[in-house]
Amino acid sequence: MIKLAANLSFLYQELPFLDRFEAAAGDGFKGVEYLFPYDWNAYELSKRLKDNGMEQVLFNLPPGDWDRGERGLASLSGRENEFLDTVRQALDYAAELNCQRLHVMSGLTDRSLDEGQQRQGFVQALNKALELSKPYGTTLLIEPINTDDMPGYFLNDFTLATEIISEIGSDRLGLQFDIYHCQKIHGNLTHYLLNLLPITQHIQIANPPSRNEPDAGEINYSYLFNRLIENRYSGWIGCEYKPSRKTSETLKWADKYLKPM
Repeated sequence: MIKLAANLSFLYQELPFLDRFEAAAGDGFKGVEYLFPYDWNAYELSKRLKDNGMEQVLFNLPPGDWDRGERGLASLSGRENEFLDTVRQALDYAAELNCQRLHVMSGLTDRSLDEGQQRQGFVQALNKALELSKPYGTTLLIEPINTDDMPGYFLNDFTLATEIISEIGSDRLGLQFDIYHCQKIHGNLTHYLLNLLPITQHIQIANPPSRNEPDAGEINYSYLFNRLIENRYSGWIGCEYKPSRKTSETLKWADKYLKPM
C-alpha cells in the first residue's frame, strides 16, 4: 500500500504554514512532514495534527544557522555540543508530536578535514544521537542530498550513507531515500531503490529536472510505486516537491492513493 505524506514546507505555499494541515487533510493526506517545526509551539502543531486526524511522520533536527548557509551540524568539527543540543530539542518536539522518525542532516563538507576525518566525526555524532534518543525509541535517518540543490553537502552519495548505516549497525538508524536526489546523484533508480529497501525507513519524491510533481518530469513514478508494492514497502512516502501551480491542482496523479474508490 502506498502511504503519501504531505511535506508542508514544499506544498500549499499559497497558505500560511499552520493552515496547510487542514488543506492537506482536505486533499486526503493522512500524514505530514516538513523541514523544521521550531518556529512554532509544539502544542499548537500537535493540536493541528489532532484536529485534522493526521500523523506527524518526519521532521529534521535543527540545522544550525540556516540563513547563514548551515545545513546541519552532525559532521562538523568543533560543533559537537551544539549538535547534541539540537538532538535534545528535536526529541522534545518529537515526543509532543508523537513523531517516530527524525532526519539528521550531516552538514556541509569541512575543507579543513579530509573526508575520512569528517566521516568519522559524523559516525561518532550519530552514535551519540542514538544514545540520547534511545529512551524515546526514535528512529534516526540520514539522507544523501545532491550538491546541485545543496552545494557542498557532505553526505552526497548513497554508497557512503549505506556504509555508515552498516558500520553503526543500529536498528534505529535508517536511510531516508529521496528518489529525486538519487536520480540527480546516481540514476539507475530501480537498482538503488530495491537494493537499499531493507535499510530504507522513509521515502521522498519529486520529479527532475525542476523538482515538480511526480507526473511532471523524467521519472516514471507509477513504475516505481508498483515495484514498492511488489516488495511490500509499508513506510511513508513524503511528497517533497515544488508544485508547478496551486498544490491541490497538482495531485491528480495521487487520487488513487489519497482517495481510493
